[in-house]
Amino acid sequence: MQRAALAKATGCNLETIRYYEQTGLLADPPRSAKGYRLYGENDIRRLRFIMRARALGFTIEEIRGLLALVDGGTQTCAEFKARTELHLADVRAKIADLRRIETTLAETAAQCSGDAVPKCAVLDALAA
Repeated sequence: MQRAALAKATGCNLETIRYYEQTGLLADPPRSAKGYRLYGENDIRRLRFIMRARALGFTIEEIRGLLALVDGGTQTCAEFKARTELHLADVRAKIADLRRIETTLAETAAQCSGDAVPKCAVLDALAA
């Protein structure tokens, strides 16, 4: 199948597929006699893996590491679990940061009258 068919089969944007090829997450596929890129079922599976990992917040480098395990054929559940737990710790830290931000914003917004006056609690908090 050609790149457009791969995009349709996976729901991935054409430019994103190009990006994944440029970064090496997707191998440069073989070409037809007319020069068209030809993708197969393995490319669909790999692209879906990448897309799912991105949806779960894994970075390109983290995905590269996961794929290296798969490509090397030496992956173990323990290795994937360890990498997933590291990522989970990062996600939890981001959630904690977002909760602190939410609290601060809510407290600041609550102090603001919202009136058409020059004195503003939000502006004061940002300028402090």
